[in-house]
Amino acid sequence: MATIQWYPGHMNKARNQLEEKMGLIDVLVEVLDARIPQSSRNPMIEKLVGDKPHLIILNKADLADPVLTKMWQKKFSGKGKFVMAMDSLHNTNMQVLVRMVKKAAIAKVAKLEAKGASNPVIRIALAGIPNCGKSTIINRLVGHNVAAVGNKPGVTKGQTWLKTQTNIQILDTPGILWPKFDDQEVGYKLAAFGAIKDSIFHADDVALFVLANLRKYYLANLVKFARTTKEQLTKINDSDLLLAMTEVYGMRDDYDRFSLYFLQRLRKGKVGRITLDRP
Repeated sequence: MATIQWYPGHMNKARNQLEEKMGLIDVLVEVLDARIPQSSRNPMIEKLVGDKPHLIILNKADLADPVLTKMWQKKFSGKGKFVMAMDSLHNTNMQVLVRMVKKAAIAKVAKLEAKGASNPVIRIALAGIPNCGKSTIINRLVGHNVAAVGNKPGVTKGQTWLKTQTNIQILDTPGILWPKFDDQEVGYKLAAFGAIKDSIFHADDVALFVLANLRKYYLANLVKFARTTKEQLTKINDSDLLLAMTEVYGMRDDYDRFSLYFLQRLRKGKVGRITLDRP
C-alpha cells in the first residue's frame, strides 16, 4: 500500500486560527462525510472542542448506506454531543439543523437572556475535512451563496463570520486534515471520496482498495458496476478485475484513466449507497 500524506501549510494556519477563536464560539459544528464517518473525523477537532456543545453532521447521507448511517448516529451520540444526518446538496433537514444548533446552545442563550439580552446571537463554527460539504451547508443557512463551493478540496481559503436570518452567526473555516494518518486505510478512504486532491495519490491504488471493500461488503453493487457476474468475480483477483473493467468501459488498457473515472463515479453515488467505515 503506497503512503498517502497531505498537510499543506494553510491547513496548519487554519487549525491555529480556529483554536484562537474557540473562546468566541458557542457551538462547534463538525461536518463529516457519512460514507466515511470515522475516517473523516479529525482528531484535532475533538481536542479543540473541549467541553463546548458539539454538533456532528453526517453529511451526504443520501450517498451513504442508510443502515450504517443510523448506527454511526447512535455511536457518536453522548453527553454534550448532538448528531444528525443530512443531504446538504438537496437542502434537506436544514430546519432540523437550526433547531439542533439552538438546542445545543440552550444553556448559553439562557445565561445571556438572564442578563437582559433579547434574541441573543448564537455563534457557531463549521469545521471538517476538505470537500465534506461545509460551504454548501453555510450557503443554505445564510440563504444565498456566500461560501465558495466546489467538488474538489481546498476551495475555502480563509475564515469569515457570516450572518443568517436565524440569530446564528457562522465562522466558516477551510477544510483541515491532520499531519499524519496513523492508519493508511484512512488515507485511502479520504482519497476515495475526494478529501485529498487526486494529484496527490495513485488512482489505481485507491481504486483497488475500493474494489476490495466492495467485493467484501457490497458485492451486488460491484457486480452491477463491473458488468459481470458473481461467478466470474470468484475467478478473478482485484488487479485483473480493474483491467477487465477498464476494457468494459471502453478505455482499453488505460487503467489509470479508468481508475480516476471509477472514483469519480463512486463519489457521485453511481456505484450505489456505499459506506466504507463500519462501526
